[in-house]
Amino acid sequence: MIMRILVLAVISLAVFRPETAAAQTTKWVMATGYADGNFHTQNVLKFAEDVRNLSNGAVEIKVLTNQSLLKMPEILRGVQTGQVQLGEILISAYSNEDPFFEIDSIPYVSRGYEAARKVWELSRPYIVTRLKKRQVDLLYSVAWPSQGLFTKIEIRSLEDLKGSKFRVYNAATSRFAQLVGALPTTVQSAEVAQAFATGVVTTMVTSAQTGVDTQIWDFARYYVNAEIMNVKNMVIVNERALHTLPAASQAAVREAAARAEVRGWEMSQKAEAASLDTLKQKGMTVATPSDAVVVGLRRIRETMLQEWMAKAGADGQAFVRAIK
Repeated sequence: MIMRILVLAVISLAVFRPETAAAQTTKWVMATGYADGNFHTQNVLKFAEDVRNLSNGAVEIKVLTNQSLLKMPEILRGVQTGQVQLGEILISAYSNEDPFFEIDSIPYVSRGYEAARKVWELSRPYIVTRLKKRQVDLLYSVAWPSQGLFTKIEIRSLEDLKGSKFRVYNAATSRFAQLVGALPTTVQSAEVAQAFATGVVTTMVTSAQTGVDTQIWDFARYYVNAEIMNVKNMVIVNERALHTLPAASQAAVREAAARAEVRGWEMSQKAEAASLDTLKQKGMTVATPSDAVVVGLRRIRETMLQEWMAKAGADGQAFVRAIK
């Protein structure tokens, strides 16, 4: 009888060993709002692959793209509550919640990759502190290519934008639209093509990359490459989910994130050049901004920066002193 019990125990262990091994693999879900072909998404997929390899299979990440699980404005909350373990967000999509989430979307503050890096280095500690209050950890951040103006008509000055139906994606771009006399309408990246096709919007400020993603040449003729701003995405993780992992797995996630940040900035710069070429190949007029457009953008920068400092308080004033 005792021998039979021992044999059954050995058989049970043999049968359940695969399940036990499988249980040792932590499976996470990650939500992102961008299409599969976007360089941010490609970088995220490589990040997930690196996490699996560096953790020796201990952590696997399923990436759900193009808002298939959560829309952009919902992702931060989804990570905070544990609905998903990871998410990729446009930082400035949450500018209504804290001024520091929108600093890089004020015209001519984070302009070009060199300035974008400096703005990120200076703003990162403030953003990390604000995420920590939500029990969310920052993993990495990558800048978008420079943003310009997509229009159906030629733009000689910002006055030409007055009365246009202007696609916006955060509070800062909404304020920009108001300052140029346009009519702001919130439209997320995945919905841009439909919004243009149905006449909901006729103009937008965004990157050439987003123009390619949405095949904007079907709806607009001009792109003013004004290098207005380089906004950034960031990949975030639920703090409890991360800290529940063994130390070695946490280190693997951090190492994969560090690689993704370096790789992502390089991919962004390549995407900017490639997307500008694509717009030209598709018959769009890609133009440099006129002097009048530049003057108008500088005027808007000063207005929005003063408004931002008033909202951001002492931290904001210290930050502006640093970037100047």
